[in-house]
Amino acid sequence: MSEATRSIGYICPVCGQAVVAQRTAFQLAAGDSALPCPCGKSELRFTQLDGRCEVTVPCLFCARDHTAVCASHALLHQKLLALSCPASGLGICCIGEEGPVFHAMEQLERAVDKLRLDGQTGARGAFLDGVVMEETLAELRDIAARGGISCACGSTDYGVKVGFSAVDLMCARCGAALRLSAATPDDLAALCARDSLTIPGKKA
Repeated sequence: MSEATRSIGYICPVCGQAVVAQRTAFQLAAGDSALPCPCGKSELRFTQLDGRCEVTVPCLFCARDHTAVCASHALLHQKLLALSCPASGLGICCIGEEGPVFHAMEQLERAVDKLRLDGQTGARGAFLDGVVMEETLAELRDIAARGGISCACGSTDYGVKVGFSAVDLMCARCGAALRLSAATPDDLAALCARDSLTIPGKKA
């Protein structure tokens, strides 16, 4: 029986290429490690903590490294763990099963291509894709109108924060947030397929 593997992907901020590799669960859990880009100018780093893992990802969008801490169990077993840039809301790293990671990386590459095209034409606006964002907000209004937005803490009061390529639903009671990507038509389709949305809630 072969050992389970995890797929890991990010976009190098220096050369702009997608970096995707596989690591066994043992390799990820055994100690600190790194996933360098073949260009040699960036790398994704894993730092093992007690039952948790610190992931440091170079960001293509704001030219800074972002660090997130996740549970080791999620890193090794979750179907798809996606980390995003706090400033833009765009995904910067995907870890998980091969199929979901490759699909997420394809979406990320499309978003990056659109950013590059907008940069060349000077067409960059308030949102990565204005049509997707407009339709996302309309769909959220529809879900809210039928009482489909709530928080795991029991509250139904929430606020909405609109970013460049994502929308955050924030619970008014506990402060927890649910980020919904609004970067590509696939993101919109995924939202339209949902009848309700639950903000995860914060533990007291």
